[in-house]
Amino acid sequence: MNVRRRHISGIAIAAATALGLGTLSACSDSAAAANTDKFDVVASFYPLQYLAEQIGGSHVHVTSLTKPGQEPHDLEISAQQTAALGESDAVLYLKNLQPAVDDAVSQSGLKTKIDAASLTALEKHGNEVGGHAASHDTSKNGELAGLDPHIWLDPVRYAQVAEGVGKAFEKADPKNAADYRTRTAALVKKLDALNTEFRTGLADTKTKVFITTHAAFGYLAERYGLTEEAINGLDPESEPSAERVKDLEKMARADGVTTVFYETLVSDKTAKTVAADANLKTDVLDPIEGITKKSRGTDYFAVQRANLKALQTALGSK
Repeated sequence: MNVRRRHISGIAIAAATALGLGTLSACSDSAAAANTDKFDVVASFYPLQYLAEQIGGSHVHVTSLTKPGQEPHDLEISAQQTAALGESDAVLYLKNLQPAVDDAVSQSGLKTKIDAASLTALEKHGNEVGGHAASHDTSKNGELAGLDPHIWLDPVRYAQVAEGVGKAFEKADPKNAADYRTRTAALVKKLDALNTEFRTGLADTKTKVFITTHAAFGYLAERYGLTEEAINGLDPESEPSAERVKDLEKMARADGVTTVFYETLVSDKTAKTVAADANLKTDVLDPIEGITKKSRGTDYFAVQRANLKALQTALGSK
């Protein structure tokens, strides 16, 4: 991911602990509670927290490293969170989305480390999908970190991750395996139904092209035969070039695009600027990286259905 994001090193954590500092940054200490009488799971951010809660039910105690309203890509980890992570029973994260989490997980002695990225197929969504020019950095271990991490926005891939998480919970907490299996099956059934809603709801539209500020919807676009044209790449904070903005304006006229979408956790300034120049509307398409008061719904399914409605309106559903 973006090289400007800072990593929290083991030395820095040790130093902060020695000095008695509560945190290294103004981030949530929501993962501080561990060692409960339940199966303690630390999730890296909301989509994985939601999976853990839905699959675990009353058997799990789930905390999130990313507080509501916090942009997860730029998360920094507090010393207290790192300590709690090591005392938990399992961690559920998505490798290469949050470098600070990757560092903390690698330093922890946890037996159950569930990497959501290993439970489904990840792809690069660069020029070949949606036309956006996303820059890709190389991670410290030499692997390409430019794979699109936004798998949860595709209900099919999200269901695959849910199945993998359920199996991991069964293995780590075998006494409750039957319940985890039942709850996972119920969640997958709901995601299958959501997939059908998207497939039928987007099957017949005037245009198949939509513009977003953040290239988060490549998997969703691919699943339902749409084309995502992103103002920015995979990093929601990057600034588009003047050439890119001109290209988008031409494309909008040619493809009948009506709307520039922005997201809830990042400024809408860029979207409004592009929309004003091209005489387009703006609306929210939520990447569901966190639930806040601004979200159009209180959970994953509600926000996804709001996204579907927004896409149907923008694309001209017939």
